[in-house]
Amino acid sequence: MRSRSAKGCVDSLKERLDLILVQRGLYPTREKAKTAIMAGHIYVNKQISDKPGSPVDESAEIEIRHLGCPYVGRGGLKLKQAIEVFDLDLTGVVAADFGASTGGFTDCMLQEGAKRVYAIDVGYGQLDYRLRNDDRVINRERCNIRYMEPDAIPEPLDFITVDVSFISLSLILPVVASVLRDGGNVVCLVKPQFEAGRELVGKHGLVKDPDVHIDVIRKVMSYGGDAGLRPVALSYSPITGAKGNIEYLLLLHKESKDEAVEIPVDVVVAEAHSRLDRRG
Repeated sequence: MRSRSAKGCVDSLKERLDLILVQRGLYPTREKAKTAIMAGHIYVNKQISDKPGSPVDESAEIEIRHLGCPYVGRGGLKLKQAIEVFDLDLTGVVAADFGASTGGFTDCMLQEGAKRVYAIDVGYGQLDYRLRNDDRVINRERCNIRYMEPDAIPEPLDFITVDVSFISLSLILPVVASVLRDGGNVVCLVKPQFEAGRELVGKHGLVKDPDVHIDVIRKVMSYGGDAGLRPVALSYSPITGAKGNIEYLLLLHKESKDEAVEIPVDVVVAEAHSRLDRRG
């Protein structure tokens, strides 16, 4: 399609981003191009572009920045950080990826030895093609976690990851607890932009204030406790979200008899901002 100026003159020739990627030979199909775009791997003129239908100038500079990533999505890097920092062993576990999207967490769990992973997402057609065809992956598309039917996961889970957007974890963690076996673990990606009040979310959806981050994390820890999931440890994601938000990794354990663990939330938040916040 062509973009026109106010005077009606043709300014530039533009096309859908996913189609341009195929035309340039960067991906064999639009489905694979769409997956890469939605995973945050594609940069147009040095800026991330995560919408497959975005109109892009055919002469635009396009980069693929996931080439060094060992997973189908950059989310795998976040979970890998949690596995290392929290010293988790996923060998032989039956797990679930709540908010699977392209499957970065799912891929990471499989590479860490998971026996089986339920990939659950409200969306459709997002899970990477390779994972769709992996016998160890049970794809549950168009599944709203909040209202998930009991038979969506017909067996107790040893391990669950949660990476959801546009919904508070207060609505998700009770569901998580209901399908997790006693003694099981949960890794939640805590996103301040979806937990803080609207008045605390700044321009472009950014939440920069460390004090807001601290409050959000403590609230999520409380949500976990209310659901029977004990907060055990906290770290931060080694990479920011698509819009630059700092995100946190919270480990929860399902064991009602365990005593509470003191987690230095303020220390973790301060370190995260020191290492990741370069916005000034």
